[in-house]
Amino acid sequence: MDADFALLMPDRVLDAVEQAMRQRCTGVIRALPSYINRVYAVEMEGGQQVVVKFYRPGRWTRAAISDEHAFLQACLGDEIPVIAPLPLEQGGTLGDADGIAFALFPKRGGRPIEPADPGDALWGRLGALLARVHRVGARAPAPARLRLHPMVTTTADLDYLLDNGFLDARETRRLEAFGLALLDCITPLFEGTETIRLHGDCQHTNVLERPDTGVFLIDFDDMMNGPPVQDLWMLLPGRPEEAREELEQLLEGYETFRAFDRRSLRLIEALRAMRMTYYLAWCARQAGDAAFMQNHPGWGSHAFWATELSELEAQLDVVRR
Repeated sequence: MDADFALLMPDRVLDAVEQAMRQRCTGVIRALPSYINRVYAVEMEGGQQVVVKFYRPGRWTRAAISDEHAFLQACLGDEIPVIAPLPLEQGGTLGDADGIAFALFPKRGGRPIEPADPGDALWGRLGALLARVHRVGARAPAPARLRLHPMVTTTADLDYLLDNGFLDARETRRLEAFGLALLDCITPLFEGTETIRLHGDCQHTNVLERPDTGVFLIDFDDMMNGPPVQDLWMLLPGRPEEAREELEQLLEGYETFRAFDRRSLRLIEALRAMRMTYYLAWCARQAGDAAFMQNHPGWGSHAFWATELSELEAQLDVVRR
């Protein structure tokens, strides 16, 4: 049977959970928001609530998912507030349902963080949390995970956009010129930069707060190997020069637990350009999905590319300053 999300009917989801936990479900199941994966909250007969996450076939290898789980378990072992996968009855943390990899997690609620101003103590707490995660991240590599580097990830993203007919000839030339200039400009900045395991997608939406544990990170699905500054810059409310106080509070909290190479702050605008390129390639990979095009009806039009290419070129100008 081919691995296909279309096969994940409620009864198959419940069967997978029951087999993995050796417990009966009540039959109560609720789909949770997730575009890439399929995620469900399931109630067990003992009253326990679990979340089952089915990984999109073809996106990550099982070795890459195992790297994610190992990182989470190592963080949990250091009493860092993360949501780590539950051990399965058959051993390990990664199950299989008709060729689709899945994992179980304890159900945890929380309130999305809303840091108010530079004086908000939350900035320091966020920095301290990330430093603790990075201390764990520095202990071991994640060999099956992506390395965040212009000549690795950004080159692959540009190649995907250029090689698959998403742009017309003029737009292609423009994107090629941007890509060559960006790589030439930013690649030297990464020389000698520390590379460790990271969350990788540390936006406000992936940081929750609850009274008993304080702030905690969720959704390590995009974990990677890269420079520590990657997990800090996306939390800022603006560019570094516009958010100096918030950045300083983040760094002060961070440096309570781990040294931070402040020279790596020069990577922020390069990382922003890389993120913009990555997001375009990520969308392009979903362009064949009917649900994606329904939610993004103008994606891929000439007007769309005119806007996106202008924004990429403007960001390149910022990087060059």
